[in-house]
Amino acid sequence: MPTVDRWLLPDGIEEVLPEEAARTEAARRQLLDLFSRWGYDLVITPHIEYLESLLTGSGHDLDLQTFKMTDRLSGRMLGLRADITPQVARIDAHTLGAEGPSRLCYCGSVLHTLPRPLSTSRSLIQLGAELYGDASSASDIEVISLMLETLAASRVADVHLDLGHVGIYRGLVQAAELDSTTERALFHALQRKAGDEVQELTSRIAQPELAAMLRGLVDLSGDIEVLERAHVLLKGAPEHIVMALDELTEIARVMALRYPSVPLYFDLAELRGYHYHTGVTFAAFIPGTGQSIAQGGRYDDIGRDFGRARPATGFSTDLRLLVAWGEIDADSRNHGIWAPHGDQPGLLDRVTELRAAGERVVMALPGQLETDAASLGCDRILRHANNGWQVDELQV
Repeated sequence: MPTVDRWLLPDGIEEVLPEEAARTEAARRQLLDLFSRWGYDLVITPHIEYLESLLTGSGHDLDLQTFKMTDRLSGRMLGLRADITPQVARIDAHTLGAEGPSRLCYCGSVLHTLPRPLSTSRSLIQLGAELYGDASSASDIEVISLMLETLAASRVADVHLDLGHVGIYRGLVQAAELDSTTERALFHALQRKAGDEVQELTSRIAQPELAAMLRGLVDLSGDIEVLERAHVLLKGAPEHIVMALDELTEIARVMALRYPSVPLYFDLAELRGYHYHTGVTFAAFIPGTGQSIAQGGRYDDIGRDFGRARPATGFSTDLRLLVAWGEIDADSRNHGIWAPHGDQPGLLDRVTELRAAGERVVMALPGQLETDAASLGCDRILRHANNGWQVDELQV
């Protein structure tokens, strides 16, 4: 029999070693506390569920990313969660059943069958916040603001904010009465900014005004002046399309006032999450990376398949990505007290007292010396003096 390297992990599945684990846990605590200060209540969802529940509503796009297996108890198909958002939507729509707005947050591991573009990991720690029950742009502004505050708390530098609105493209396609095949081809052409293909596909539209508007989306990317050009292009469009653009403009105005140091970028042909989102979309980028570090948007009526349609908006990020690109410290990792081995009078009482006060105390094991203290993350030592056990600086 061939030998097997039993320590090997599957591609894209990583273990987290103490130093990174300490930073990750520190980040989790700090950010969930931040969410709580904004009024978001923590929920914890199961790692595994019946497949039809995981892939209901917003989960349809997760089918290929979901690990599947058969439940030996029921014989039904189970799935390992690839995204926590649909689970939280079910909690809001079915379990909690709140009448007014509700704010929920979460942090937990998810698994993907394949890594995301420009990534190698299939094991993520998804952190996010969702706001249900309010359809106004005030909710989108709050969630975008919380996303930026999350990045600031993680000390992620040089954040850029991308804003879009899938309602503009969706409204134009519906007004043009495109068949599903043409719409799908047009969608992919716009994502590639393939102007010639867009020109050819829109030439079949009976209303020339709508065809010109769809063609014009290709060039609507850039800074705030994009919105001015969009208002000119979409003048005369159906009212709900103009309202979507006005909504995006208002959100951009508020974000520019609240976060003047964060550059804004717009791309009305970027349809991130088109089959999932229903309104404004947003993503945070940092230079030198081809993928967003955090992303979200509006996804109204997400709870319909769970028995109660609710407006919704939210964002998510990968906690490990924040730790990698941010500067979160795990203070306790490099600040500890070394205590000697033994049962000397008062020693255990003093150690218990220090730990109750929040200190990290590492007690020596038989044979361990004071010289081992620094390698175990201790910067102080517990020594016996005439007045009892006292904490001294560790001399290295």
